[in-house]
Amino acid sequence: MRYAHTNIAAKDFRVLAQFYMDVFDCKIKPPERNLSGDWLDQATGLTSAKLQGVHLVLPGHGEKGPTLEIFTYEDMVMQEPIMAHHTGLTHLAFEVEDVEKTRKKALTKGGSPLGQVTQKEVEGVGLLTFVYFRDPEGNIIEIQSWD
Repeated sequence: MRYAHTNIAAKDFRVLAQFYMDVFDCKIKPPERNLSGDWLDQATGLTSAKLQGVHLVLPGHGEKGPTLEIFTYEDMVMQEPIMAHHTGLTHLAFEVEDVEKTRKKALTKGGSPLGQVTQKEVEGVGLLTFVYFRDPEGNIIEIQSWD
């Protein structure tokens, strides 16, 4: 058994995929998806579902590692942005070399601030430096580094 992917439903999969490629060096794993049909309706529980999107290879895991799947459905349902204490999946986390540098890059590429860069000594593990921010579609991202 192995972890396969995490999906983000995006208003514009191309814009959001570009953000993750620019900030986190993700790479597109072909082919680009353009999916519809009874089989998709059966799997998703939707009616007449149509979507387009890509899988992005995540850094640090090689070509066969888990991917970030970013899809745009023809019929999207919008919701208010979540916060860290809401139920369900709340954020993606990336380990980076320089938290402040990566945060600044993310903000110049369309991300928005959420928290402040924070440090915490974790006994037996080391010094954690981390911060939360939002991607261009409001999803929460955590970046962290350990010393």
